[in-house]
Amino acid sequence: MSHCMRDWLWIVAFATLLTFSVPWFLWGTSTVVAGLPVWLWWHIGWLGAAAAVFALFTRTDWDRMMGVDDGVGVGRGEKP
Repeated sequence: MSHCMRDWLWIVAFATLLTFSVPWFLWGTSTVVAGLPVWLWWHIGWLGAAAAVFALFTRTDWDRMMGVDDGVGVGRGEKP
């Protein structure tokens, strides 16, 4: 997959996370599931999804998209 296509996929992934970070559609809902309000379950699920997406991003494209040169950095026997 080309770098340009991967960039757009990351943009869409993070934009989707941002869009659904606040559950506007659950405002005013008093539904309770397993003792917690449904909006709180939404928030718990969103945090898990955000953590998974960010973990994947850091393992795959962090260096390239953050402008870090491969082989340069702290932890490789070099001073910052």
